[in-house]
Amino acid sequence: MKILLVDDEQKFAMMLAKRLALRNIDVDYVYTGEEALQKAQNNRYDVALLDVKMPGIGGIELKGKLKETHPDIKIVFLTGHGSKKDFEAGISEGAEYLSKPLQIEELLELLQRLKP
Repeated sequence: MKILLVDDEQKFAMMLAKRLALRNIDVDYVYTGEEALQKAQNNRYDVALLDVKMPGIGGIELKGKLKETHPDIKIVFLTGHGSKKDFEAGISEGAEYLSKPLQIEELLELLQRLKP
């Protein structure tokens, strides 16, 4: 499984990527939606972990752009300050949603369910 992690909280992204890598999960991480789109041009990802609220291209908008070129990619929204509206938008569009602070076991269980 190859994962694209996109979060503007750099420490969070780096630490989560390390924790997943320790579990032999292949993760690329970037800090902006724009960087994510560049990464997705040259790589195939099974799952994208997207922060909902980011400067520039936010997670919900990024989901739409990724799905245009990678229709089979699974989306998981991550947020520490998302609203119920954000949650409903993500779920209604066929995405999963996890709140920060993230429980690594909960994420691992979700990734197992999303495995291709």
